[in-house]
Amino acid sequence: MISSRQAKLLDYLARVGGWVTAAELADHVGVTPRSIRSYVGELKDSPESHDVVSSSAQGYRLNTDAYAAYRARLTATDRPPDTPSARVRRLLRRLLDDVDGLDVYSEAEAAFVSESTVESDLSRVRRVLDDSGLSLSRRGSVVVLEGSELDRRRMLSRLIRQESDEVIVSLGRIESEFGLAGLSDFKRDLSRELDHRGYFVNEYGINDVLLHVAIAVHRSSRGGHLPQRDAVIDPEIAATAATLGRLVPRYFDGDLDDEEYDQLAILLATRVLAPDNDRNEAAVESYLRPDVVNTVSTILAEASDRYAIDLRDGPFTMRLALHVQNLLARASERNYSRNPLTRSIKTTYALIYEVAVYVASKLQQSAGIQVTDDEIAYIAMHVGAHLEQQSRRTDAVTCALVCPGYYDIHRLLRERIERELGDDILVTTVATGADTDWDALGTDLVLTTIPPSTPRNDVIVIGPFLTHADADAVRAAVARIRRHRRRAGIKRELLEYFDESLFFRNVYAPDEFAMIRLLGERMRAKGLVDDAYIEGAVERERMSSTAFTDTLAIPHAMAMTAPETAIAIVVNDQAMDWGEARVNVIAFIAFNALERSGFQAVFDQFVEVFSDRDAVLAITRRSTTFGAFIDELVHVFDS
Repeated sequence: MISSRQAKLLDYLARVGGWVTAAELADHVGVTPRSIRSYVGELKDSPESHDVVSSSAQGYRLNTDAYAAYRARLTATDRPPDTPSARVRRLLRRLLDDVDGLDVYSEAEAAFVSESTVESDLSRVRRVLDDSGLSLSRRGSVVVLEGSELDRRRMLSRLIRQESDEVIVSLGRIESEFGLAGLSDFKRDLSRELDHRGYFVNEYGINDVLLHVAIAVHRSSRGGHLPQRDAVIDPEIAATAATLGRLVPRYFDGDLDDEEYDQLAILLATRVLAPDNDRNEAAVESYLRPDVVNTVSTILAEASDRYAIDLRDGPFTMRLALHVQNLLARASERNYSRNPLTRSIKTTYALIYEVAVYVASKLQQSAGIQVTDDEIAYIAMHVGAHLEQQSRRTDAVTCALVCPGYYDIHRLLRERIERELGDDILVTTVATGADTDWDALGTDLVLTTIPPSTPRNDVIVIGPFLTHADADAVRAAVARIRRHRRRAGIKRELLEYFDESLFFRNVYAPDEFAMIRLLGERMRAKGLVDDAYIEGAVERERMSSTAFTDTLAIPHAMAMTAPETAIAIVVNDQAMDWGEARVNVIAFIAFNALERSGFQAVFDQFVEVFSDRDAVLAITRRSTTFGAFIDELVHVFDS
C-alpha cells in the first residue's frame, strides 16, 4: 500500500492533470525534491503501481487509466494491511464489531506483525478515539472497546468516510463494506415516497444517511441496539420512521426496532429533507420556529449592509431558515453534514463563501454552536443560488454577425445563434454584404462565415450552419472577454492597495496565526490596522481557513474597520503550512467599510488569478522585488 505522502503526491497530480516538477510537488507535500524522486521510484519499483506515474524532463504526470486500475486493485484485495494507518483502521473495525475484545497475540499473528507492533498500533487507536466518547480497557492480553452504541456508530461512519477517496461515498462502496445489496433500489423508493409527501431531497447528503442505514442494519445484526428515547417524536419524523419501517425489511435481511427508525428519520429530517415551499407552504410555516426565522432575518440584514448585496428576501429567508433549523439540530448532537463541493465553492466563489462565513459566525455567536467548513459551504450554496437569481445581463457581450446574403441563411443562422448562445451574447448587428468594414462594426465580438483578409482577435469564423464546435468556440471567446473586462476594471484599483514597504519575500512563520500577527504588526506600524483588527483576523482564521486555493491564503478580519484598504503581501519560494493546505503567497488584507463595493471585485479577482497554477508559478518565480511583483501581476491580469 502507498504511504500517506505518496497518496498526497498522487492526489495533487490528479488535480493538476499535467506535468509537475519535483520542486512543485515537494512544496505541496512538504518534503524535499529528493524525497519526491524517492516516492516515485518506490511506486515504479512496485509491480502493482509501476505505470501509475510517468517521468520526463518536464517532471511527473499521472497516468489516469493506470491509476484508476491501481485503485481498483487495492479495493479488491483482502491481504492484511501493511501500513500503520491501515492497521489502525483494521483494529478499530474489529474492536467495534467484537464486544468481547481482541487478543493482542492473536492479532499480531493474524496481521503478520510482532506483539510490540500491535501495542504501538493500539496507542495510535487511543489517539484516534480522543473526543469520540469511546475508550480502550485492558484485561491481560485482551483489549476491549468501551462506549455507547451511538458513539460506536459515529466512529464506524467516520472510518468508512476516511477510507473512501470519493467526494460522495458511493452506494457501491457502502454495499461492499457491509455485504448489502439493493441499496440503490432502497434509495429510489425512499426518495419517491419523500417526494410524494412534499419534501426536497438533498442528493449531496442522502448517501451519508444511507451509510447510517447500512450501519444500523450491520450493528443490529450483531446485537448492537440504541437506547430508548424519552423525547416525543414530531409527527412528520414519525411518518418518515414509518416509511423506513416498511422499506428496510423489504430490501435487507432483518428488521430494526423503533428507536433505530426514529434515529434514522431524525438524520433524514436534519440532513437531507426540506419541505417544498411551493407545494407545501403551510408545512413550512408550521415546521419553522419563529426564533430561527427572526435570527436568520437579522443576520441577512446585517450581511446585506456589510457586503453591499441584497439578501433581504422573504422566500430566500425561509429557505435558509429551514437549513439553519436543521443545522442547529445537527450541531446540538455534533453530527454535521459533509459537503463534497466545499473545496470548489471556496476556491471558485470566494466572496460568496466569505458571506457564508459571516452568516455562520453570527449563528455561532447567537446559538453557541460550532459551524464546520462543510456546513459553511451549504450556506454558501443558498447564498449563491439567491444571488444568481438576482443577476441580470449586465455583462452581455455584444456581437456582430457577418453572413453574405443568400436566400435567408443569415436569418436562420442568427436565430440558431440566439437560441444556442442567447445567454452569452447579444447580436446587435448583422452584415450581409460581401465587403465588410470590420473596423466599423463596433462590437465586442464578430462571428463571420467568411474569414477576414487578415486575422483578428475579435473575429471567430463559423459555418453557415452553426455546429457544436462553433458554439463552443464562441463560448470560450465570451469567457475570455468577460475575464478581461473584470480584470481591466479592477487592475488599477487593486494595484493601488499595494505598498512597497508591505511587500515581503521569503518570510516565514511557525504557523498561520503567527504569520497573521507578523503581518498585522507591520500594518499596525503604518497605522493601517489596530490590535482589534489583528485579533479579528486570527478569529476569522480559526472559523475557517483562508487558504482559498492550493497556493494562496488571504487572512483578514470580518470587521471592515481599517482607515483605508491595503494589502500586505508575502511571496515565498517554499510553501508553508496553512490549515490543511500549503501556500506560497499570503495576502493580509485590511478592509475599509466605505470601500466595501471594491472589496467584492478585488476579493474574487485575487482568488481567481491565484487559482491559475501557471500564473502562481510565474509570480513566485519572478517576483524577486516589489517592482517585479507588480510587473508580473499586471502581466497576469492582461494575459
